[in-house]
Amino acid sequence: MATMSIRNIWRETWRLAYKRRLIIIGTVIMLSVVFTMPLFFGHIEKREGTLINDPVLAAITPHNVSVLIFSIIWGMVLLTFYRALYKPSIYIIYCWALIPITITRFITISIVPLAPPVGLIPLADPLTGVFYGQALITKDLFFSGHIATLTLMFLCLEKRNDKIIGFIATIIVACLLVVQHIHYSIDILASPGITYICYRLTRKFLDKEITLNILK
Repeated sequence: MATMSIRNIWRETWRLAYKRRLIIIGTVIMLSVVFTMPLFFGHIEKREGTLINDPVLAAITPHNVSVLIFSIIWGMVLLTFYRALYKPSIYIIYCWALIPITITRFITISIVPLAPPVGLIPLADPLTGVFYGQALITKDLFFSGHIATLTLMFLCLEKRNDKIIGFIATIIVACLLVVQHIHYSIDILASPGITYICYRLTRKFLDKEITLNILK
């Protein structure tokens, strides 16, 4: 019954031309942007960056908590995917919002060249190798992509309990990134605000698209 329900939900969504268009175009653009990441990150790893004196990192002895970080992130990915199966609009919003977020990261990382924090312990997650390539990436700093991803999932989820889980997950991962010295404090603090702006702009665009198609 659950499978049939999901099939019917997506069949109804796919039946609407404007939603079908949003899904197809959004997915194509998102994947095009995402799969340029290895080339971009390969480029930024070759340049010099500025080392920031971060008192928060200086006060914490680095520890490898990669497994816990990615357990939380992928747990949130599965939760969001599950909710999107029953609410395609969650996928549409996430997909379209990820595009300006990723492009904005490309821009901010390009204009704010930073050296890896002192004591950085590289994250180890074979599943993200498709996005980052096989090279070790340590200079994708301002702003944090991990926190941006979690913040976006928190914003896209609709149920109250899901949002609570998403909020807690974001806070925990933010703390763990500091523990592992993956990011400077400013990378983490700036990420939710920038992500929210991209999300709101995306919602305005999508709401306009939906309104125009309803009025047709």
